[in-house]
Amino acid sequence: MRAPDRRDDPPLVVASKVLSGQAGQDARDRPEATLALRDLFLARPTLGDVGGRFAGGLLARPTAGAGDPFADGYTAPATRRCSAHFCLHWVRRGADAPATPAWPAATLRVLEQVWRHHVDTLGYRAPDTDGRRGGNAKFDVYLKDVGSRGLYGYCAPERRVAGQPQQASGFCVLDDDFARAQFGRAPMQTLRVTAAHEFFHAVQFAYDFTEDPWLLESTATWMEERFADGVDDNRAYLQFGQLARPQVPLDLFETGGYAHYGNWTFWEFLGRRYGIDVVREVWRRAGTGGGLPDDYSTQALARVLAPRGGLPRAYAAYAAGNLDPARTYPEGSVYPLPPVVPRRLSATARRTTVTTRLDHLTSRAVRLSPRGSLPRGQRLALALDAPDRSRGSAAYLVLTRADGSVQQRQIRLNRRGFGKTRVRFDRSTTSVTVVLANASTRYRCDRGTTLACEGTPLDQRRRFVFRASLLR
Repeated sequence: MRAPDRRDDPPLVVASKVLSGQAGQDARDRPEATLALRDLFLARPTLGDVGGRFAGGLLARPTAGAGDPFADGYTAPATRRCSAHFCLHWVRRGADAPATPAWPAATLRVLEQVWRHHVDTLGYRAPDTDGRRGGNAKFDVYLKDVGSRGLYGYCAPERRVAGQPQQASGFCVLDDDFARAQFGRAPMQTLRVTAAHEFFHAVQFAYDFTEDPWLLESTATWMEERFADGVDDNRAYLQFGQLARPQVPLDLFETGGYAHYGNWTFWEFLGRRYGIDVVREVWRRAGTGGGLPDDYSTQALARVLAPRGGLPRAYAAYAAGNLDPARTYPEGSVYPLPPVVPRRLSATARRTTVTTRLDHLTSRAVRLSPRGSLPRGQRLALALDAPDRSRGSAAYLVLTRADGSVQQRQIRLNRRGFGKTRVRFDRSTTSVTVVLANASTRYRCDRGTTLACEGTPLDQRRRFVFRASLLR
């Protein structure tokens, strides 16, 4: 059994490495600077006087100047320009100065477009106000050469909201020019996806900045797709998510990798299946203040999906849809394919059995193909022996015909996890694929992991047995 990911380094060390460019990654790898600062903000009260001062330096705004002990502040006077919802701050000389005088105005325009998209159109909460910390109550964004440190940008929580200790105001920092040489694409494209991603973190802080990190990052990466669909920067992470690695838990914040970024497709799938508002509904259940329930991530997810057939069914359907991304997602023809367990059946090899063990929120697919000529109307019997349904067991059937048509449906399991069905399996059949899914969301919480509720899952390595046999 693979141990759940844990944060091994103290938050002060992690944040210092990320912001100083010592994380050993370039801008295309996008270290989790926002999450590192979030964790540091949470840990700051426990760090003592010296550690607290160091944390304050890392969490400071660039306008702190020489008051920032890490020399991260501006070294020249800052200029400010405000729009309807934002105030943008930058310097006109030095390493942090934008490449052209027009760049700050372009940045402000994009930020206002992001606000209209996230808040006005999709209906998410606006970020909490910081009072007048940037000169007025508008949201503050700073331009700085963070690309030289391997960063696109970041947002930092700054002050807890009175009476709502899990909500925080904050500010964001974006690279000062998003130069193609550093980021590998047109500067305006990189600005659009980064502004959409990072501003959504500020929105999340207004719900619950202490929320599970996989939810914070996967939904922020999904928001890139909603706002800047044509840029496709988030495709780079698909190879790390469940499209390519269905046996890595969906709720894992992978401290040494990028699974949490790659799993933005889960929200894309839910949005297309149930409507785009389903993601906001999850955030409302995970949120605090205003009577919101303050569920943890998978708890909120399960409760939102309960009236829609349940999380196990939705998760199994997601795993089944990933087998044919070209049909499931508008741009899926270029997405990676998940691995499958291949089996061939014929007149002489009429049955097969596959036994596998699945961790929570993972899946495995078994693909059956006919070998040789089978008689017209040949039927195939399928039987599943899964863990009790209360442990999140689910299964899906994908039938691919020789004419190119595809049918998908749930394989119903009884309370004890047993299920069976029959399908046609002759020359008209290209393949029959059965998806086995462990959609458990049972945890022992607060164990210091990077999974949902920082918990230890209770349903790891659950045994699934799948049998298939040709009927005579």
